[in-house]
Amino acid sequence: MADIHVIKEIPVSLAEMRQKIEEIKKRDKELNFRAKKTDEYLNLASKQKFQKAEELKKDLQKLGIERLKPTLIVKLMDILPKDMDSLRAIFSNESLSLKEDDYSKILNVVKEYV
Repeated sequence: MADIHVIKEIPVSLAEMRQKIEEIKKRDKELNFRAKKTDEYLNLASKQKFQKAEELKKDLQKLGIERLKPTLIVKLMDILPKDMDSLRAIFSNESLSLKEDDYSKILNVVKEYV
């Protein structure tokens, strides 16, 4: 059996994954079992369209918060916190701390897309 080596890990939001599944549907006409289950989940859980999700990602990156990693941006895109408590819950598991001003900037940007 061949060894598998991960070259690069890129976090993908639910909206991006939904877009990829749609491309696969067009290409293959029929999805396999796992892809069908993934598609069902994405249809239930995904709140945003691909274009809006991309705009949100760009707006969060424009904030210039260096500690805001791509994985956290994807979490924010998927969860879309509506208040400060929800936002803090997302960051509670991370080993970084942000200023109060940074939290409010993030929340203001995310609220535009809710």
